Amino acid sequence: MGRIVVGVDGSDASLKALRWAVRQGELTGDTVEAVNSWEYPATSWASMMPGLPEDFDPQAVATAALDEALTEALGAEGAAAIERIVVIGNPAQSLLDRSEGASLLVVGARGYSGLKATLLGSVSLHVTQHAACPVTVVHG
Repeated sequence: MGRIVVGVDGSDASLKALRWAVRQGELTGDTVEAVNSWEYPATSWASMMPGLPEDFDPQAVATAALDEALTEALGAEGAAAIERIVVIGNPAQSLLDRSEGASLLVVGARGYSGLKATLLGSVSLHVTQHAACPVTVVHG
């Protein structure tokens, strides 16, 4: 038995990737690990943005978002079978780190192309080039 890592950020593309990873895990006997990562929002004097409230807990927010996404995609019973990993860091790098020793890394593709993808960056492009295991990109 191996481990399938899937990036889940709550987007439709990531929920499709999650469902695909679960079906693959059922076929191979691999466990499924859902990964959500977060980064502190950028705030500075130059942006004139207010600072974060003292009681703001981004880890708790990201954990709740992952729990909601799993339940939405798989139902309560299906979500209970999924290992949850919530980490601080860049999404692509977090997935690459978790891919060490995994049998498969699964990500969704939002369908950006051309200039928009270049400006926004692409997690799927980055992980396909650098992952330590095979990668599946699930398109809509």
